[in-house]
Amino acid sequence: MGSEKKFLTRMGDGSVVYMTEAEIREDILAGVQDASSRGKIPPLSEAEMDHIYNIVTMPGNMVGVEYGREVVSTSDSGADKVGAKAGVPVERTTQAVIHERVLGGDSVDIGFRDYNYKTAKGVVEHEAYATKAALNITTMPIFYGAMTNLGFYTKPDGPVENWAELLPEGRIQEALEAQEEAVKHAVKDVVFVAEQMNKVGADAMNLDTSGAAGDADFLAALQATEIIRERFPDLAVEIGMAGEFVLGMHGRLKYDGVRLAGLYPHQQVKLAEKAGASIFGPVVNTNCNMTFPWNMGRVCTFIKACSEVAEIPIHANVGMGVCGIPMCEILPSDAVCRVDKCLVEICKIDGL
Repeated sequence: MGSEKKFLTRMGDGSVVYMTEAEIREDILAGVQDASSRGKIPPLSEAEMDHIYNIVTMPGNMVGVEYGREVVSTSDSGADKVGAKAGVPVERTTQAVIHERVLGGDSVDIGFRDYNYKTAKGVVEHEAYATKAALNITTMPIFYGAMTNLGFYTKPDGPVENWAELLPEGRIQEALEAQEEAVKHAVKDVVFVAEQMNKVGADAMNLDTSGAAGDADFLAALQATEIIRERFPDLAVEIGMAGEFVLGMHGRLKYDGVRLAGLYPHQQVKLAEKAGASIFGPVVNTNCNMTFPWNMGRVCTFIKACSEVAEIPIHANVGMGVCGIPMCEILPSDAVCRVDKCLVEICKIDGL
């Protein structure tokens, strides 16, 4: 009597694992239930979980979406991926052309290698020149991106006290005030860079990894977006999140009367809309200790809920370690394409 058939899939860290049909279905259900419980959102239907199972177990290394269901892509980390990731020394403007004419990108993010607005501010004239040069020789939209990265504003390199040091000392009020002061500095820098990019004709700003330093970081992205959209109405803004759950490093901060700490993607997107964001990039963290089917059940539950309430385009963040993409440096293509197919066909996302 032969043993039960097992399918090759992966763990959240990218390592290969073989699972039976029952094990895969069990993990998908467990992931769905985890997301539904945490986010207080509806679980996926039986048909949707079956769809995930079918995608996970499809034969072949690569799978694709159904014909006619293709979506567009945006990017972060700047246009320096060919140089930084592949080790090919190519200038950013040329890399933008490679993204457009070789890789088939729908847009590209021209960003400084030290990818944060505090650093970009100091070299903004050079950055504006690079952006203008890329705009002159490409057709696709050119974004300028960086992270708000609130931690960069703490001493000794920044102007405010480090709340991560103040909190363990019990200096709570000082820690709260330091974060509030850092928000002001970050918003000022983001808007300053946006003004220069608007002057040279950039199509959009990308506020990447928003919320990385907690609720104050997310607040900075929202406030900066609001100002940019008011002052430069032709300049679009994409807000990409750092994680599925806004950490309450401050805990009391609100935007438009809504407390930021504890928000999940379907709640985050409504504030991004109020701020004037043009595109929202939700994130669901990949759990390295759980299987790919478990992660996809969880991811699709969160992202579907986000997509259903959103009134602006949803570009799910599918970088390393988020939205079911394994947490490893060289991404396995079999997992990446299955993530994309699940997000497009089950969650009805607008882009990746």
